[in-house]
Amino acid sequence: MARVTVEDCIDKVTNRFELVMVAAQRARKIGSGAPLTIERDNDKNPVVALREIAGENVEVEDLKEELIRSHQRMVAYEEEDEQIDLMDGEEEWGTIAGNQNKAEGMYSDEEVADDAEPSLEDMAGGTPTE
Repeated sequence: MARVTVEDCIDKVTNRFELVMVAAQRARKIGSGAPLTIERDNDKNPVVALREIAGENVEVEDLKEELIRSHQRMVAYEEEDEQIDLMDGEEEWGTIAGNQNKAEGMYSDEEVADDAEPSLEDMAGGTPTE
């Protein structure tokens, strides 16, 4: 196979965009030192990748998986029993906040209306004692 064309590869990968992405992934692997499955014949990595795809010397599905993995930013874990570790002091803070809610607060027994205006006696500090 002296020359490789897109038509030679389109039988193996039907979508042209997908073909370009898969060939680029294989060319990157070749560039990083992956072994070749065909003779190089003084060709550059993208041409060698296309020749390998056309000759069915590489698994296209494996290249697709590697391509997807290389673009993932977060690896999904399938752990069902996920336990969240608390930060230092978070447990103590939770118990303090829980105890404060239970203790008598400033308005523990009386209801406070949001729209109620304070009376003059409240503003003066309560009722005068004689």
